Amino acid sequence: MLKEQQILVAFGGNLPLEGERPLEVIERALSRLQDLGFSLNAVSSFYQTPCFPKGAGPDYVNGALSIGSDMAPTEILETLHKVEHEFGRERVSRWAGRTLDLDLLAVDDLILPDLVTQRHWVDLPLEQQTRQAPEQLILPHPRIQDRSFVLIPLKDVAPDWKHPVLGKTVQEICAELPKEEVETVVRL
Repeated sequence: MLKEQQILVAFGGNLPLEGERPLEVIERALSRLQDLGFSLNAVSSFYQTPCFPKGAGPDYVNGALSIGSDMAPTEILETLHKVEHEFGRERVSRWAGRTLDLDLLAVDDLILPDLVTQRHWVDLPLEQQTRQAPEQLILPHPRIQDRSFVLIPLKDVAPDWKHPVLGKTVQEICAELPKEEVETVVRL
């Protein structure tokens, strides 16, 4: 048996599913992850965050979790996508509203597929991010350091996790966020 890895996942949603509010959908999805064999190590508080781009839809409920598993990273991602699908996620366009979003942020301190590819996606200008998506799993997630709605909840569950490329902890990266961005992430 392989060693259980620390898996960091961001979660969110802003659309109802069959009459359930996003918060209720997320709570059921977290339970489903346990049914599929993940150990739930820590769950952040839930946060309300504005839709991006501003005014494009209802505010989001966001959070983060630390789970454990001995699955390979691609299998983890496939399982997260399966759960999203079970909870009504439709991948119509990037950054569209959704019933459930489960983003694989990191698996231990793995860098996938390699440092050069990971850095390419980290350094990709915003206007290209809206039109391009990687065809392979990139770890750590290339946008962690840019997103207050990911970092603030992640600080609840893994403040000392050290980004293997940036060499900074979640707590250190959070401290560098602009104050106006931090203020948009409101604990529920």
